[in-house]
Amino acid sequence: MSETITYAVPAIHCAHCAMSIREEVSEVEGVEDVDVDLDTKLVTVQGASVDDAAVRAAIREAGYEAA
Repeated sequence: MSETITYAVPAIHCAHCAMSIREEVSEVEGVEDVDVDLDTKLVTVQGASVDDAAVRAAIREAGYEAA
C-alpha cells in the first residue's frame, strides 16, 4: 500500500539542492516518487513501507536536515 510523507527542509534554495535530495531519497527502499518543492521547501515522498529514518538519513546524506 502506497503512502505519502512530507518533510520540511528549510535549507533548500535551488535546483541543485532539489536534485541532490531527489537522487539520495530515490535510492531508499520502497520509495516510488520524490517531489521537491523549492517554493514551499517541502520534500514529498511516495512509496510502500518507506522507512522514515532512512528517508531522513538520505536527506542528511544530501547535505540537508529534515525538520
